[in-house]
Amino acid sequence: MWLFAMFDLPVDSPAARRQYTNFRKSLLKQGFTMLQYSVYSRYCNSEERATVFRERLKKTLPPQGEVRLLAVTDHQFGKMQVFLGKKRAQTEKPPEQLLLF
Repeated sequence: MWLFAMFDLPVDSPAARRQYTNFRKSLLKQGFTMLQYSVYSRYCNSEERATVFRERLKKTLPPQGEVRLLAVTDHQFGKMQVFLGKKRAQTEKPPEQLLLF
């Protein structure tokens, strides 16, 4: 399962830019990677894990702007088409999972 964080935050004042930077840093600290500007994703191995990260992000939301969280399955994520210019590029792969015996 992949959790997306998509946001549009104001950066029209030094305080707003600081809040934007703090939110972006909190995403990176929680293991999100940037897909595009203002679109970050993180692989979660279960719905429960995605819920944990949703709750963590809610605690770091800036006071202004719009943030959207979206969870999609691996199958849905695999259907994503990525283009660099007119060339098709590879979609990100989920991280390897450890098997414990």
